[in-house]
Amino acid sequence: MAPGGMVFLRCNPDHHGIALVGSTNAPAENVELNHVAFEVATLDEVVRARDHLRRHRVKIDFEGRRRAGCQLAIEFRDPDNHRLEIYWGIDQIGSEGQVRPAAEWKGARSLEDALADPVRGQDTTLHDASLVKG
Repeated sequence: MAPGGMVFLRCNPDHHGIALVGSTNAPAENVELNHVAFEVATLDEVVRARDHLRRHRVKIDFEGRRRAGCQLAIEFRDPDNHRLEIYWGIDQIGSEGQVRPAAEWKGARSLEDALADPVRGQDTTLHDASLVKG
């Protein structure tokens, strides 16, 4: 996923709480910290945040479903160019320590694609009818 490798750390059932990211394809301005992620309670909140950012013409660096962890997310920059992520639905790891196999990750480069093709066990139903695109 990154040429320099990645290590995922967790302290609860979430797939990861901290992801240590090695070097990327090109130098980054903020090499000390890749990004800070904020978990929200519902998928609707991720879609609302994405729509809010679009309305205010904030450039979105990523939207869709991540691979490892399979969370649905948006990623953007704050005014100081720090990368921020808002996400929902990260895989949970039980006491047996088993993770979802990489063959099931289904990365997606838009929220609509992620909603249309969910990973096994992930309910991508939006509950706010105004968010459903027709």
